[in-house]
Amino acid sequence: ALALSAAPAHAHRRPRRPFGRLGSPSGRLTPTTLYVHPRGEGDFTGLQAAVDAATGTGRTLVIAPGVYRETVSVPADRTGMTWLGASDDPRDVVVVYDNAAGTPKPDGSGTYGTSGSATTTLRPDGFTARRVTFANDWLRADHPGVSGTQAVAVKVMGDRSAFFDCRFLGHQDTLYADSASLDTVARQYFTRCYAEGDVDFVFGRATAVFEDCDFRTLVRPDLTSAPFGFVFAPSTAVTNPHGFLVAGSRISSEAPDGYYKLARPWVPSSDPTARPMLTVRDTRLGAGVDAVAPYTNMASGYPWQDQRFAEYRNTGPGAVVTVPANRPQLTPAQAATHTRQVWLGDWRPQA
Repeated sequence: ALALSAAPAHAHRRPRRPFGRLGSPSGRLTPTTLYVHPRGEGDFTGLQAAVDAATGTGRTLVIAPGVYRETVSVPADRTGMTWLGASDDPRDVVVVYDNAAGTPKPDGSGTYGTSGSATTTLRPDGFTARRVTFANDWLRADHPGVSGTQAVAVKVMGDRSAFFDCRFLGHQDTLYADSASLDTVARQYFTRCYAEGDVDFVFGRATAVFEDCDFRTLVRPDLTSAPFGFVFAPSTAVTNPHGFLVAGSRISSEAPDGYYKLARPWVPSSDPTARPMLTVRDTRLGAGVDAVAPYTNMASGYPWQDQRFAEYRNTGPGAVVTVPANRPQLTPAQAATHTRQVWLGDWRPQA
């Protein structure tokens, strides 16, 4: 499922341009643009080195096709940073590593934990990525003795974070849409993106909008019965009126029909008053989604029925309403307030 290899280079009559139309170190897109190339044709061969050098606000990294096997942490003071994959296909530009929550740290100080497992951690406000794949290729089968199987591809914490034509690959806890603190609202926008995984693979407390995105649930060789996992696990703070919004998207599956739940609420120990929120609307739910009981509990003390889960005008075999009590539906009047414009407020991401 984790197809990480960069696409093969194509032959051209003209000299090869590893950064395409986005310039080069000898002809920069802007004075604040840095170029990353895995074989030395840019300013840096790795992403973390480029991030470390890109101090200040509004810096751009142009990333040449390649597989960047490293962990990357972007500090909060790199506000307005942009990553541009220098290819029309996000599969060509991959940042990947293989830490899990239960992976021991090299210094012997313990294990990484869920947040520490992230291949990429994005803290600044105003971060934008285009045509990049974020991945974590840690596999349960390779580590049978590890109990902490959460393995995050990217943790996003900043407000006004936008992802266009990006991919998020992993298994458990692939995409962590979070905020910098419990009392901070972080608005995040994902469009024309692809995310895959098995357990809670889109999760967190951010105010996150997913438009025209594809979500794919994976097979579980370690399990023989349902459920294999859960697509969404929001942990929205009770004071935040907007959690996850999924609109005009598609959910498909490699697993047998009905082996996945659409969502379960995450009420973390750090925020026992959380009231997770998820709206899925105008979205095709494939047969992999359990249509009879699409929601379930993560902890018995926080039943999903007490949270803010709702649907509107979904289609596909996974959207068939057979037990109405199990599928809360918005009225048209309510749906009019469950939109990108309402969720993101005065922020309008630039397509």
